[in-house]
Amino acid sequence: MRSFKITAFGEPLANTEVETPTPTGTEVLVKVGACGVCHSDVHIREGFFDLGSAGRMDLSRGVPLPLAPGHEIAGVVAALGDGVGDALSVGEGCVVYPWIGCGACETCGSGNEQLCSRPRNLGVNVDGGYGDHVLVPHPRYLVPFAPMPVAEACTYACSGLTAFSALKKLGTLGRGDPLVIVGAGGVGLAAVRLAETVTGVAGIAADIADASRDAALAAGARDVLDPNAPDAAREFVKATGGATAVVDFVGSAESARFGFDILGKGGTLVIVGLFGGSFELPVPHFPLREITVRGSYVGSLPEFHALMDLARSGRFGSVAVETRPLDQADATLYDLKNGRVSGRVVLVP
Repeated sequence: MRSFKITAFGEPLANTEVETPTPTGTEVLVKVGACGVCHSDVHIREGFFDLGSAGRMDLSRGVPLPLAPGHEIAGVVAALGDGVGDALSVGEGCVVYPWIGCGACETCGSGNEQLCSRPRNLGVNVDGGYGDHVLVPHPRYLVPFAPMPVAEACTYACSGLTAFSALKKLGTLGRGDPLVIVGAGGVGLAAVRLAETVTGVAGIAADIADASRDAALAAGARDVLDPNAPDAAREFVKATGGATAVVDFVGSAESARFGFDILGKGGTLVIVGLFGGSFELPVPHFPLREITVRGSYVGSLPEFHALMDLARSGRFGSVAVETRPLDQADATLYDLKNGRVSGRVVLVP
């Protein structure tokens, strides 16, 4: 079994070969067909999240090394543990739900494994998809993806699910309610494509890059904004009365502040991105404008099943991805870190 692993934080991935694991009990061995590259993989390799003036969130205790990152995984069932039964068959194509909890706590029992305090997330806490095989602890985490291509299907495990769950938190919006999607990278573009189906309204995409705004329009955004334009927030509020909902898929101090500034009265800001930083908010604005600021982290297993049902039906069209050989895993992380990636890159073993 060949994989690319983090062996020291901040260092290049190491090309490793180990014996291919044999599944036992309820475990399923999946032969990886495609694995998406996510910006959080960059943070995991670096070993921290930037908290701005509060310093750094150290990941070293929760991310055991060596570790194969990669949590957007799709492939075919290669082998089954003796406890799987007839739930799956060898050769079946599946996309993997990677946000796996301990399975024993109240949080997991409520269906929110992604919030478990003892996570077993693939590519974060245990080996993920930057390799040719991955071990999955139970067949319930495997969802069929046909008739989608495998390179498209894998992206739903994080970028699609993260966008879907964040938009679901907004409920159904009225046709005249402005919805702004901040950041038109891989996850933001997924939100642009999902927005009307999930919320009832097409989104307005805000991004500082011309190419990203063009990509958002091509993906179905009803309009675009440049947050760096002079008085961009003020002019938007003047023209619209402010956004009913803003979803920030960047998660920087600047993007979150922009999202806060364009909210209308009674509006909701959902922060999703993990770019990092910190900023101050004027407390009186919360009651005087009756606004809500909340976070959203990936999504639950029930949400993933609902999303895949919609995706398989063709409701969202096709996802444009760039495929690269697995050998380019390390170079791709550097490209993503330095802003040289538009859309979604998928590694193919």
